[in-house]
Amino acid sequence: GAPRGTSPGQQLRALFYVLPPGESSFRTVEEVPDYVEKSIPFFIAFIVLEFAVSWVQKRKLPGRINDGISSLSLGILSRLPDVLFRSVELISYIYIWDNYRLFELPWDSQWTWYLTLLGVDFAYYCFHRLSHEVNILWAAHQIHHSSEDYNLFTALRQSVLQKYTSWIFNLPMALFIPPSVFAVHLQFNLLYQFWIHTEVITNLGPLEWILNTPSHHRVHHGRNPYCIDKNYGGTLIIWDRIFGTFEAEDAKVVYGLTHPVNSFDPIMLQLRPLAHIWNTFWATPGFCNKLSVIFKGPGWGPGKPRLGLPEEIPVVTGKEVPFNPRVPGYLNCYAVVHFAVVLDLYTELLGTVTMLSQGAILLRIAFIILSLTSFGLLMENKPKAGMLEFIRCLVFVAAYKLGYVRSQFSSLDYTYEV
Repeated sequence: GAPRGTSPGQQLRALFYVLPPGESSFRTVEEVPDYVEKSIPFFIAFIVLEFAVSWVQKRKLPGRINDGISSLSLGILSRLPDVLFRSVELISYIYIWDNYRLFELPWDSQWTWYLTLLGVDFAYYCFHRLSHEVNILWAAHQIHHSSEDYNLFTALRQSVLQKYTSWIFNLPMALFIPPSVFAVHLQFNLLYQFWIHTEVITNLGPLEWILNTPSHHRVHHGRNPYCIDKNYGGTLIIWDRIFGTFEAEDAKVVYGLTHPVNSFDPIMLQLRPLAHIWNTFWATPGFCNKLSVIFKGPGWGPGKPRLGLPEEIPVVTGKEVPFNPRVPGYLNCYAVVHFAVVLDLYTELLGTVTMLSQGAILLRIAFIILSLTSFGLLMENKPKAGMLEFIRCLVFVAAYKLGYVRSQFSSLDYTYEV
């Protein structure tokens, strides 16, 4: 049958994983809505609401312009491969289902729906935990932890590479759970984790025992010694309670990495951890030690336990100052306006990708990456950032004049060129 539409109310409830089986069960993968894309307006609305509530509660905003642009840039960057290729998570899952499934649970059963909820969340817990305990996986996942702010922008701060390893953990479900049911829960599990990235929600009472909440997830994002390697759950916190990785929020959480990267450049944030592993690999003597650099914890070194020594975790004083280069106010305004233009171009690309040639898609992706990199360097006040931005603007005007990049709003054509 034709794909069922989703109402705004359903899209909103999808964010909180409260679409029941009757409203979110589909016979085929093709019928499953793109809940993530449909939720973008709600992402924006909740970010605005978070800013308003934070201002009322604390008389301060929940984040900074430079860090917010960095998080949004990483979010866009992480989604660009999906413009070119179908999701590796679904491709691999469908392949196992088509060729190796043992039996087939009914797609329209509520018990299949609930079993998949638990299965997807447990697979996420396993992958998430290994992403902190295996260095090569941490090299991708640490990008999500690199922000020194904690707000809804942080939820969008994602790795380009992480999805190319996470798919493995879902494959056991492909032996018996239909792909259409899996595709729904894969999105719901991701969407649920958006709203828990906030400080404006303190405690949810009895729900704290079962669900992953803002309080639990603040601990996960902390670099305080008591926060390290805790609270891996996606939707449910029960896995952490069962496997001994739960920690309740206690002392004020200081966010970010134990060794801050001090950069807003999205490409640098993606590649620097891999470069560090590469250099450490060649500098470490002994073949077994070299393998340990890749597959043991990020804190490991020769003679240390697998996950490193807890006493080597830097002490948190509570007086840490986030990386925040001073830039003129007009430059912040400039970056916000131009980022909004690029966001428009990105959204237009998503809407027209099926009508574009491969060359046109690659050209637009290249321009988006160039723009996000330039904004990051501007926010860092790098000496050559102005020249790169000047070149970017020339490329934009030429590409816009020739029709290689397009806005969703034709009325803005002249404004964009100006």
